[in-house]
Amino acid sequence: MRALVLAAVMAAGLAGQAVAQEGDIAATIRGQMDAFLAEDPARAFTYASPGIQGLFGTPDNFARMVRDGYPMVWRPDDVRFGPLRQVEGAQLQSVYVTDADGRAHLLEYRMEQIDGRWRIAGVRLLQAPEASV
Repeated sequence: MRALVLAAVMAAGLAGQAVAQEGDIAATIRGQMDAFLAEDPARAFTYASPGIQGLFGTPDNFARMVRDGYPMVWRPDDVRFGPLRQVEGAQLQSVYVTDADGRAHLLEYRMEQIDGRWRIAGVRLLQAPEASV
């Protein structure tokens, strides 16, 4: 009986950690989108992983890439979070974004935890699911 209680407590703890992780990851993505909406490239850049920061060098270069390549992220109208998956050790967060023109987009954010803080290590545009009636 004691082993069963211990297993239940451990499972609840792991589930709680997973929920907290999902919340922290969503907060990171929302924080970056909020920074884009506020036209604050320097703050948006802080949510990027060191690899992304090194690739673009400056907040302005990064902002230009997002504005030109991911306008739905630069100016999202509606943002909803889908499932968080772990694939080969990477945390992948699905995010459904509706842009200002009402078009739906599905993005996959690759997340890295660095010094206890979640950072965005890449974003991939996926095929958005068709709307069902």
